[in-house]
Amino acid sequence: MQASDQADVLFSPLSLPGGAVLRNRVAKASMEENLAAPGQLPDHRLRKLYRIWGAGGAGLLITGNVMVDARAMTGPAGVVLDARAPLQPFAAWAAAARSGGAAAWMQLNHPGRQVRADLGGVAWSPSAVPISGTGGFARPVAMDDDDIRAVIAMFASAAARAIEAGFTGVQIHAAHGYLLSQFLSPLVNRRTDRWGGPIEQRAGLLIQVVEAVRAAMPAHAALGVKLNTADFQRGGFQQEDALRVVELLGEHPVDLVELSGGSAERPVMHGVMHGVLDGPGIDERTRAREAYFLDLAREVVAASPIPIMLTGGIRTAEGAREVLRAGVAVVGVATALAQRPTLPRDWLCGHPGPEPLTASPASDKATASAAKQAAVRWILRRTAARGIAPETTDPDAALRLDTRRRARLLRRYRDWLAGRTPSRNG
Repeated sequence: MQASDQADVLFSPLSLPGGAVLRNRVAKASMEENLAAPGQLPDHRLRKLYRIWGAGGAGLLITGNVMVDARAMTGPAGVVLDARAPLQPFAAWAAAARSGGAAAWMQLNHPGRQVRADLGGVAWSPSAVPISGTGGFARPVAMDDDDIRAVIAMFASAAARAIEAGFTGVQIHAAHGYLLSQFLSPLVNRRTDRWGGPIEQRAGLLIQVVEAVRAAMPAHAALGVKLNTADFQRGGFQQEDALRVVELLGEHPVDLVELSGGSAERPVMHGVMHGVLDGPGIDERTRAREAYFLDLAREVVAASPIPIMLTGGIRTAEGAREVLRAGVAVVGVATALAQRPTLPRDWLCGHPGPEPLTASPASDKATASAAKQAAVRWILRRTAARGIAPETTDPDAALRLDTRRRARLLRRYRDWLAGRTPSRNG
């Protein structure tokens, strides 16, 4: 297929199994904006960002992860949509995201054990297995059956409220080492009951969440799942596990499965730098290519009964075309869309994508990963404030600023959480 023919595919509509139609194959993948207003609510900054992205030409906008449990956060400025959150700020956010004609999905997440100790909430996990190789995380607590039922109810409630607010779909986050991903991993899930053991049982919570979410939403709402191709740890969630989970998801009304990879212990989803992608099953071509999960995803893509979206390092039209040639239905773009919110429109006009972000010189992988995340958040804050993305950023300076900002936001979040009446269902 010639590049011009492939470009037509990249910007052609895609009908999803449930009937929803995406106007093209380019999706803004989830990024953790950390821009919640007091009360952990979306405000004018998120509205402005998503209005800009919607005007930039993407077919699908997926929000940064929205927490289903106010006590379990990935960061102190995360957005929370539980049964008690006022819906109007979310309705305004959805309207802004949809204003340019894109579909708008809310990503729903529970971080499980990937909760920092200073947040003062809960760190649920399938088993009480602490996070290795990096400090600062809370000691995980093994969930009982009541906790598991509560989590299922939280996802269903948040999904129903997201659609009520005007989002056109939701995406369930079961990747990157968060709670549903933890249940999938044999390294973290050491249970001997019906929630542990073979992959079919380890996938039980994800499947029950999918069923509950689908039942809670109207038929026209789209349902996606984000899943790791692998977690890049020996003995952990592997490609054959991903194949089986996608097969199981194919038995349910799921519209799109996004493939990514990594966790807090192996943060490969944050970029190819300083050996972050060193490890089993990762060759030199994978390290060099934009779409660095593509080789691992090919077998899943070929066998999947559900359309696949692939995310991870894509920044050029040529990289997007390579992904589509592999049979992927939707190209997920994250960091490059932070740098260039008009990227899909630029691709359509033949303009190149942005240069990769400057990498931190830190030799420590965790620090280098954190610096890149901080740089992206800095770009998003500047874009929300000024309406234009800055052309350059210093990742180490962004990390220092992020650390100071987090301390202030942490105090605000802890005060807010302490003022809430305890509720098991959030």
